[in-house]
Amino acid sequence: MKQVQDFYFRKARKEGYPARSVYKLEEAQQKFKLLRPGDKVLDLGCQPGSWSIYAARVVGRQGLVVGVDITAGPIKTRGGAPFHFVLGDITRESVQEKVRGICSRYRVLISDMAPRTTGNRWADQQQSLRLARTVLELAANWLQPGGHLYCKVFEGEDFQELVADVRRSFGKVKVFKPKSSRTESREVFLLAMDYKG
Repeated sequence: MKQVQDFYFRKARKEGYPARSVYKLEEAQQKFKLLRPGDKVLDLGCQPGSWSIYAARVVGRQGLVVGVDITAGPIKTRGGAPFHFVLGDITRESVQEKVRGICSRYRVLISDMAPRTTGNRWADQQQSLRLARTVLELAANWLQPGGHLYCKVFEGEDFQELVADVRRSFGKVKVFKPKSSRTESREVFLLAMDYKG
């Protein structure tokens, strides 16, 4: 497993991404084509920037990427779509207003947000579920009909209830475990496509 982790770390460095997490989005893109040229993309929990950089390259100059995070830091997208960074907690109305001020509707919402882990598996998983539910609420406000959602969540108690709730709002829902995720990790990604609006 260490070799696999080192492989993705080195690959990210070589390809100009600040973190190996980019491959969790790239693999979903290759399999499911959730991003397309010209898309407007909202990236929640965007630091250190790998997902935003990748999304900007895929959607191109006619697209837009807006990244939100509670942690400050420069994100250089190096070509592709225009990129806007909003510093703050996305659950706050003032931060949501800033996002709306840039763009009111998005075709794709991506989230690699995770809770600060405590070591208590149940508590960490419940926190992850709360974050995922927040993302789902934001999707209801910001996703355009036919749009897509890609969101990290820890599997565990109440996870299937979350999946059922997502199915009510989207035409197609998959639980996806990228190869670049650690085997022992409980993280999976909810891929929800064709938002019903």
